[in-house]
Amino acid sequence: MMGGKVEPIDDMPAGNIVGLVGIDQFLLKSGTLTTSETAHNLKVMKFSVSPVVQRSVQVKNAQDLPKLVEGLKRLSKSDPCVLTMTSESGEHVVAGAGELHLEICLKDLEEDHAGVPLIISDPVVQYRETVTAKSSITALSKSPNKHNRLYMVAEPIEEELSLAIEAGKVSARDDFKARARVLADDFGWDVTDARKIWTFGPDGTGANLLVDQTKAVQYLNEIKDSVVSGFQWATREGPVAEEPMRSCRFNILDVTLHADAIHRGGGQIIPTARRVLYAASLLAEPALLEPVYLVEIQVPEQAMGGVYGVLTRRRGHVFSEEQRPGTPLFNIKAYLPILESFGFNGDLRQATSGQAFPQSVFDHWQILPGGSPLDSTTKVGQIVTTMRKRKGVKELVPGVENYYDKL
Repeated sequence: MMGGKVEPIDDMPAGNIVGLVGIDQFLLKSGTLTTSETAHNLKVMKFSVSPVVQRSVQVKNAQDLPKLVEGLKRLSKSDPCVLTMTSESGEHVVAGAGELHLEICLKDLEEDHAGVPLIISDPVVQYRETVTAKSSITALSKSPNKHNRLYMVAEPIEEELSLAIEAGKVSARDDFKARARVLADDFGWDVTDARKIWTFGPDGTGANLLVDQTKAVQYLNEIKDSVVSGFQWATREGPVAEEPMRSCRFNILDVTLHADAIHRGGGQIIPTARRVLYAASLLAEPALLEPVYLVEIQVPEQAMGGVYGVLTRRRGHVFSEEQRPGTPLFNIKAYLPILESFGFNGDLRQATSGQAFPQSVFDHWQILPGGSPLDSTTKVGQIVTTMRKRKGVKELVPGVENYYDKL
């Protein structure tokens, strides 16, 4: 909306774009305004970019805090691709699709939406937690009153299925029989398992699955909601760095419950479910997934060496290179980890004396190389320590013995 001036009008025929004032308190990001009571909502736009780069924002003067909160609300409404959230430690976080997108949003926030001077942190990448093997032993957790036991194992989900879930081809809203057929035919699942998927997580839509593999457990349906709540909690903040989980499948193998309903309420089951999920994933060789950009670079032939040099230094790798017919330009496509992408445009222009034009878009997740996230001496372990420090939790990842109970 880049109009030069504002003019009031009485009516407007269909097909035009207008600005409406005074209704923004009822809308969060987008909505449908109608006078008909039975009207359907317009379909919400789905964006192919996900907010993977985040920065935290603080005010320079404490008395400006209400203006910042109001400004963040406005920013969130004005840009459909921005996420704004307040973390548990009280910092305000703005997440965007990339470094440049975030920079523009924060400039708007400082000058327009909030109108107060801000302190902005360095960009931080969002990671996902996953498992790379099946749990080495079955994880067991007992409820706080010691009367209920949950047995579970974790295993990885193949990437094709994770992508299908994220694209909405396989979802929690599908008919369970139709979904089971798709999982069995396309992804080689056992039909019985596929029919007994309890839920997807986090938030009921993510690429983690909770599968019931129990046989004839009494009262199982009564605790289903509690276990699902624990699962959503655990997948929203995983055991390693409190980042969301991805591509994990948890199988409930057995459940032992107290005969008296009073001893198996939500307060007993939800934390137990979370602990057994944590134990199962820590026993299944946990790893971090980092987001990766697909970078497309247009560059003349004589400057190609510089492009390769910059990409190699930043753990990028080129997977396609073709000349554009009838021009001296080459199209280079490469994968570049977002962690290494900060300042990439500047470096690239410097190495090619301004002749290369990069465009980047989020493409996929890949396992972060460099050792186990549980070992704080490795590169991955150091990233985990930094994340935990930023979130204000204990820097050392709690070991499996904190969640796993002996029989």
